[in-house]
Amino acid sequence: MSVKKLGLPLMIVSLAALLLLMMLFPGAYLESALRGLEIWWDVLFPSLFPFFIISEIMLGFGVVHLFGTLLDPLMKPLFRIPGSGGFVAAMGYVSGYPIGAKLTAKLWEQNMVTRDEGERLVAFTTSSDPIFLIGAVSVGFFHDPKLAVILAISHYGGGFLIGLLMRFHGSRHSMPAASGKSAQNAKDRRSRIRRAFAAMHHARMEDGRSLGEMMRQAVESSLKLIIVVGGLVVFFSVFLELLTQAGVMRSLYLVLEHLLRIGGFPASLSEALVGGLFEVTLGARSAGEAAASIPLPFKAAAAAFILSWGGLSVHAQIASILHATNLRYLPFMFARLIHAVLAAALVLLLWNPVMGKLLPAPAFQPFVPDPGFAWAPGAFADRLAYFCLLIAFITAASLLWTFVRSIWRRLHAER
Repeated sequence: MSVKKLGLPLMIVSLAALLLLMMLFPGAYLESALRGLEIWWDVLFPSLFPFFIISEIMLGFGVVHLFGTLLDPLMKPLFRIPGSGGFVAAMGYVSGYPIGAKLTAKLWEQNMVTRDEGERLVAFTTSSDPIFLIGAVSVGFFHDPKLAVILAISHYGGGFLIGLLMRFHGSRHSMPAASGKSAQNAKDRRSRIRRAFAAMHHARMEDGRSLGEMMRQAVESSLKLIIVVGGLVVFFSVFLELLTQAGVMRSLYLVLEHLLRIGGFPASLSEALVGGLFEVTLGARSAGEAAASIPLPFKAAAAAFILSWGGLSVHAQIASILHATNLRYLPFMFARLIHAVLAAALVLLLWNPVMGKLLPAPAFQPFVPDPGFAWAPGAFADRLAYFCLLIAFITAASLLWTFVRSIWRRLHAER
């Protein structure tokens, strides 16, 4: 039987098992559903819904074309995406997931990005918003606002490295050829800023909607998306709680504890990492509330891993948005996994240089595993961090060489 034919029976069995667990544990099911609904109403709705509306209106006003013209010389050589991706990156990093995917899908609908460009763009513009990183994680869960510095550097720095790595994703010939209009713009004597505002005005005229109609459609589409986000959060909250009641989560904890011990990491972080696999808020809270015996750098590395992975709840939101396009989910999933590893490695690697000046407590002390453990304490973690740094350095060097060579060729062609 093919995988495609086997998928439907497996889905039916999984849903039947979930319904059975809901009947066996009705109290836990109701409590977890209310908890997920509370997270959506208190955190996600007020933080995401305004950004959804604002981004829709800005698209209607042609702001994305303004950014596209201004940032095109930067975004194409570095990330192999059009300059309009700069608008998506800015909004994605400010407002958090899933704004980057939503705006990327909008650009795809307007034929402003190809499939490869859209997959590159959504891979590195999906991130946590600064308010959640600082307010919820650093202050709320870890009770230390200084921790926001290392988390921001690792999370957003890792996202930038993912953008550089995703440059090599897709066909080498996926960049659209320069049209006659773009060639004419290259010869235009006007400043780039004037051409950017002219592009924005042209896009606004082509849109043609009145402000009232634009607002109505923005609210309507944003409500649909925020309801989908809320439904997914509630579903995964219930799903995770039912798995916990059934004892499945405990088995996952034991497996991950063994893997963490092999790598030289604290085994008691398994609960936080497994929780973060499904839902980012639950995982980050567990990392902050982990045992006091665990060194703070490892807790922060676990939080950075969870923030960069995003949780299956966020992945489901992204997949639901990408479903309306021809953009594939698998490149996004692999990018999230690499981003998570890079962010955790950056925390361990940069802890002493960054946090050593901010925290009066002793700097990074390697974790000492259980007695009788054969590996050197923290050796694998240190090697992993330096290996990720080496990959980032090689990637940055190769991209810098490509960027300098393209500028040299452009200058030589103008002569």
